[in-house]
Amino acid sequence: MNRTTFFAYVRRAPFGGRLQQAQIDGMNAIINTFFRLGCDDLRWLAYMLATAFHETAGTMRPVRETLASSDAQAISRLEKAWKAGKLKSVKTPYWRNGFFGRGFVQLTHEINYRTMGKILDTNLLANPSLALDLDTSARILVEGMTAGVSGKGDFTGKSLEQFFNDTTDDPVGARAIVNGTDKAELIAGHYKAFLGALLAAVAAEPKADVVPEAAKADDVPAGKSKSLWTMATGAAGSAGVSLVTGINNPWALASLGLLVVALGVGVWLVLSGRITFNRRAAV
Repeated sequence: MNRTTFFAYVRRAPFGGRLQQAQIDGMNAIINTFFRLGCDDLRWLAYMLATAFHETAGTMRPVRETLASSDAQAISRLEKAWKAGKLKSVKTPYWRNGFFGRGFVQLTHEINYRTMGKILDTNLLANPSLALDLDTSARILVEGMTAGVSGKGDFTGKSLEQFFNDTTDDPVGARAIVNGTDKAELIAGHYKAFLGALLAAVAAEPKADVVPEAAKADDVPAGKSKSLWTMATGAAGSAGVSLVTGINNPWALASLGLLVVALGVGVWLVLSGRITFNRRAAV
């Protein structure tokens, strides 16, 4: 698989033009684990990546539930939300004994830590924070979403084999592998973006629209982002040439000029940091 192509494509969607090293590392961990455990259906991998994208609020790194920076903060936030009646489906406050959500996909409840610990041969009960380890979290994601020895998924009893096979292709229904129907359509949209990138990355012929710079980490302010500048100017230039050569009406040309100026101002506002786009944690 050509990972330069893959990362250049996912930078556009679903990451919206920016790609950080932590996101690259997280995706590499998932991809490496997927193939190491003998999986080969790219639809499965795309849905795993889409699930991780959603569950980690786009960070693609193992996170604590509520995106807390510490165990204490996660417990405090969950307790507050529960007492405020925002967690109506929760009967027992599982976070109080430390088994709140962690990882690429939120592993919760003591019984699930015990089950996954046995599968991974790792003592997650004694040290649940191991679920935040990059490789351990990737294994939990892959093992939990595929059929195990029992022939069922380890999270909910449903697995990728049921939703993606020779006769079925159901990225909306696949949400049941993790969490019923919650945000099913949204995650299916992320799945399509990841699947497109994976298919482009395994294509026999290299993609002509791939800029190698776009596959690199971009851990700098937007205004200093070389890859973002490259993509913005490249897209604007090619679009401008196509439009201008097809316009022979002076009024239309003047309108195009105003549009280009407005676009330029918008790009400058983003690249200068005056406007930023931040993903919120899914509720």
